[in-house]
Amino acid sequence: MSKSTFGQLPAVTIRAADGAQATVTLYGGHLVSWQTSDGQERLFCSRASNLDGSRAIRGGVPVIFPQFGARGTGMRHGFARVATWQLEATGDADGAVFAQFVLHHTDLPEAIAAAWPFAFTLRLRVAVKAQALDLSLCVHNTGEQAFPFSAALHSYFAIDQLSQARVGGLQRVRYSDETPQDALQAEEFLQFADKLDRIYYQLPGALTLQSGASTLRLEQQGFTDAVVWNPGAQDAANLPDLADDEYPRFICIEPALIQPDLLAAGAEWTGRQHLEFV
Repeated sequence: MSKSTFGQLPAVTIRAADGAQATVTLYGGHLVSWQTSDGQERLFCSRASNLDGSRAIRGGVPVIFPQFGARGTGMRHGFARVATWQLEATGDADGAVFAQFVLHHTDLPEAIAAAWPFAFTLRLRVAVKAQALDLSLCVHNTGEQAFPFSAALHSYFAIDQLSQARVGGLQRVRYSDETPQDALQAEEFLQFADKLDRIYYQLPGALTLQSGASTLRLEQQGFTDAVVWNPGAQDAANLPDLADDEYPRFICIEPALIQPDLLAAGAEWTGRQHLEFV
């Protein structure tokens, strides 16, 4: 483990003996780089993103908590991605290295804490080895009253070309998008022509992302749903922290718990994701 910076942000970099590595900024507990042991960068980060703590980072893996998108009365996608986390532990086991980060409710700025007045501890664990990345997000209700929450890991995966990428494992899965009614995906593979923004509910198994000669396998537990998103040309042009030519270079596939879960006082919830190039 070494302390580093990403833009102007303090960060932590972990490196496995085989060369796999990951970098996480303390701002947002935000995974901003994942390199497999062959040296390839597997995550997308926009060159137009402000890396000074003035707004959420565009790219990598933002932590979404306690609200998904605008589905609530709080700030969009919640406060975890703009809060300052602490490094809690690092270590290694079976050739993999990990770093664990923690965010307590007492770490929040006063205005944010007042708007969501619940006691909690979040823990994010990042582990890398060879061609694999393991992520876990644990939510612990440390207070005396239950609270509702949603959560997601808003992963931006680097791809060769959007029009040639495809996502498998979603056939016959129910999804919602900007149309009024839910639908079932008919196609074996999801492909991209332009903007796409879908929430897939109750995933039955693993997903795959094929881009060029590489295939990424995505497995999740605890997270019941998945969000697949790319802004397309028109929406990308309206995002100030995304360069106009960048949208064909990433796909977001996010393990998510969309419908708010009610976490009892003293209870814990954990969502996990295992990513591996096969």
